[in-house]
Amino acid sequence: MRVVLAEDLFLLRDGMIRLLEAYGFEIAAAVGDGPALVSALVGERPDVAVVDVRMPPTFTDEGLRAVLEARRVVPGLPVLVLSQYVEQLYAGELLADGAGAIGYLLKDRVFDSDSFVDAVKRVAAGGTVMDPEVISKLLARGARKEPLGALTDREREVLSLMAEGRSNAAIAERLVITERAIAKHTSNIFMKLGLPESGDDNRRVLAVLAYLKA
Repeated sequence: MRVVLAEDLFLLRDGMIRLLEAYGFEIAAAVGDGPALVSALVGERPDVAVVDVRMPPTFTDEGLRAVLEARRVVPGLPVLVLSQYVEQLYAGELLADGAGAIGYLLKDRVFDSDSFVDAVKRVAAGGTVMDPEVISKLLARGARKEPLGALTDREREVLSLMAEGRSNAAIAERLVITERAIAKHTSNIFMKLGLPESGDDNRRVLAVLAYLKA
């Protein structure tokens, strides 16, 4: 089974090479930065890639972005991501295509070589391996977005115009409906977003913030 390995720390990269080779894997390429990773994934078309999230030059999310770029060229390319934290945005995007063959494990929760190698094999076979904390973070992110999914198309339209700073009168004029209808829509928006009346909070501002974060 051919593996492309991406890890910027030499000692850790060398250690994973030795570990994987000991279990019978062939290392097709071992790289230390995002551009080299994209080139290796597209050029080698490995059976699986093992990728660190943080890589040069910014040490933020280069590994994940390189994987997303490579999977656009090679759809369904099996990738096991290793990270010290959960990068929710790109992790969600990585799972969004539904193609499977994805793993996301937190480094400090990989307890032994057998479980790590098993995860590599499962991803290579087209499976999905997710750390429980990753799942928890992604579900929490989805839950924050869920109220917007309850809005009707008209309510979303009203909320988008609210986000532009328009008053109820201006929204009514734009949509060619009455201000009374707009007031009803905004009331429904506040209710669905869980924004009860309060003397301390501006519900209109909070609704717009929820819209912009989604």
